[in-house]
Amino acid sequence: MNRYTEIRRTTKETDIYVRLNLDGSGNAKLDYPIGFMKHMLNTFAKYGLFDIEIQATGDLDVDQHHLVEDTGITLGQCFSKALGDKKGIRRCGFCLFPMDETLARVVADVSGRGFLVFEADLTGTPFVSGGFSFQTDTVADFWQGFAAAAGLTLHFDILRGRSDHHKIEALFKAAACALRDAVEIIPRSKDALPTTKGFLEKPLAVIV
Repeated sequence: MNRYTEIRRTTKETDIYVRLNLDGSGNAKLDYPIGFMKHMLNTFAKYGLFDIEIQATGDLDVDQHHLVEDTGITLGQCFSKALGDKKGIRRCGFCLFPMDETLARVVADVSGRGFLVFEADLTGTPFVSGGFSFQTDTVADFWQGFAAAAGLTLHFDILRGRSDHHKIEALFKAAACALRDAVEIIPRSKDALPTTKGFLEKPLAVIV
């Protein structure tokens, strides 16, 4: 099974190319202008064992929202396309990820229904380093776009923590691990859909 795809998404605000292999080894090739998000995307690839290539530009003279959100949408579209008919996948994934004082929990369901719960308790204070900043409120925008485009139900929770950096990074690592498990092919059910209800054709593409 070839679970590889690529998508280019171009609007008046952003131009984003994503290539994804769900069955990779965690390699990331990123040409991304926002340093902290580049770090998170690399982390997501590494912990999810996804091979990801991203080239992205956007209207950063406005703010970071458009580029970060549209990156989530494009990556989510790649996930949906690469999953194909979803036969044989485990479907659900779960991860508790500790990062020093922080404990993050992410639960994922490849259901075809895009839904995000995001309870990260972030302060909203931007990160600043070397003259560059990152708008931490765009993290929720990234995952909202990703969940909707991929057709995933995602629950993100910070159970405890102090550092916004640790909270965001732990969530990306937990999401990667949860999704790695959710999209894994189970050999004994490789020809079956993981549902009791069957599959509704697009545009819904819902399996339960």
